[in-house]
Amino acid sequence: MAKKVDEDAPKALIIEFKTTDGEVWGTLTAEGREFKTGSTGYYANGKVKNPKNGFPYQVGTNIILIGSKE
Repeated sequence: MAKKVDEDAPKALIIEFKTTDGEVWGTLTAEGREFKTGSTGYYANGKVKNPKNGFPYQVGTNIILIGSKE
């Protein structure tokens, strides 16, 4: 099966973290990436804060295009 490629995908995505009530905790930019596994997608790592008390949370995410691994 051929490796899937999304030619229409942007170079980066903005990820917004907010509560179910709409309170924003922060945003991260997920940059396009080719992973060591051969899959393609996006990766983001950073911190967001609880706006009520300032407590920081570490965030890390991989967003993988299904079928992109060779």
